[in-house]
Amino acid sequence: MDSRSAILSKIRATRKMEGDDAARRATVAERLARPVSGIIPARGQIGPEERIALFLDMIGKAGATHERLPQIADVPSAAARYLRERNLPAHLRKGADPRLAAAGWETEPALALLAGASDGQDLAAISHAECAIAETGTLMLLSGPDNPVTLTFLPEHHLVVIPADAVHGDMERALARLRAIHGKGEMPRTVNFVSGPSRSADIEQTILLGAHGPRALHVLVVG
Repeated sequence: MDSRSAILSKIRATRKMEGDDAARRATVAERLARPVSGIIPARGQIGPEERIALFLDMIGKAGATHERLPQIADVPSAAARYLRERNLPAHLRKGADPRLAAAGWETEPALALLAGASDGQDLAAISHAECAIAETGTLMLLSGPDNPVTLTFLPEHHLVVIPADAVHGDMERALARLRAIHGKGEMPRTVNFVSGPSRSADIEQTILLGAHGPRALHVLVVG
């Protein structure tokens, strides 16, 4: 008997499991085929405007900045303004997300757009989140060529676009949206949950921004 089999055998003996695993396998298969939602907190069961207000409040408490824009066409000017107000170079890296491509970046000719994944030398990048969770102030960012995961972690400033109707009250509804879009077996390689800029207090309990990712997170809620 190999080590793995020995360990599993001890677990079965401790749990008083006997016979084959057919019944247990069937139970697991049934649960995976029909996932059950967890308990939905009351704070997430609110109307659209209340959800956005809660989301912005929570992500603000986590140290992020934010603004609301009427339409996606307002994103280029908002991004250029963000860089200008912080005296940053007018360089912005983004992936191939068609939603960002449709924003009309030609309205900001002074803004230099860089395409593809970051090599760690970019000061600022912009991504499009798939959805957001109001009760925790959390963005859900998917990995892939549309929004390379390096943009989430390497630049010092990360701008994230999120449509207002993609702000959900709770994690359960956000995950349900993800399943509805991608389906079983087609989920993205990585889903990153982001709530505020990167920070750490590992050394002497002193907060250090940018320890494992961007020093600043700026959220653009569209619509």
